Amino acid sequence: LSPGLLVVAGSFAAFRLLNRGLERLVPPPPSARRNRWKWRNIWTSLAHSVLSGGGALAGFYLHPEMSKDLVGTHPPGAHSLVAVSVGYFLEDFVDMLCNQKLHQSWELLFHHSVVIICFGIAVLLHQYVGFALVALLVEINSIFLHLRQILLMANLVHTTCYRLNSLINLGTYVVFRIATLAWMSRWLFLHRQKVPPATYAVGTVGMAIMTPMNIILFYRLLRSDFFK
Repeated sequence: LSPGLLVVAGSFAAFRLLNRGLERLVPPPPSARRNRWKWRNIWTSLAHSVLSGGGALAGFYLHPEMSKDLVGTHPPGAHSLVAVSVGYFLEDFVDMLCNQKLHQSWELLFHHSVVIICFGIAVLLHQYVGFALVALLVEINSIFLHLRQILLMANLVHTTCYRLNSLINLGTYVVFRIATLAWMSRWLFLHRQKVPPATYAVGTVGMAIMTPMNIILFYRLLRSDFFK
């Protein structure tokens, strides 16, 4: 087995163990006790977002040369971070499949499938790791998306904390999600001659799926938090 696949397997096991132990670490409030698995799931996702989003930012800060070559240049830590994320998305996929009805989770399952395929290619080929790390910048916004869900489940909607998080969530959504995906789509288009056809097809399909999904989610957030 390649070291990358071992990291993926170790990450899957670690996030699974974290998910099982989170109810003791962060006991659910009375309003969330009817949906305990969801409470654990969101906290697990928050842990991954902090790790991967923070790691991606640190990666580009410590290794600025990576931004000039997103295909072949990357430090070992960047490859490991992408592999860890593959393990997390696999764990979250299994968690949702086991605990949620398909009609409730199909969008996220579809999203996770696309991410696992794209990141999996980067891990196996040791290429496009920098491009995958750009994608992980999206997780900076996911931190505030998950905090929003936690506050909702804790019945803290009518609080200053929720309102502040909503504003930060919206700002980071535009900067780290919409702008990042637009930049990735532009990069793919400009470098289409240098990227193998199969890889280019996978990346293009991934961007074509992610972009409308994120625009729809942005509209839902605006409608829920600002247009009520």
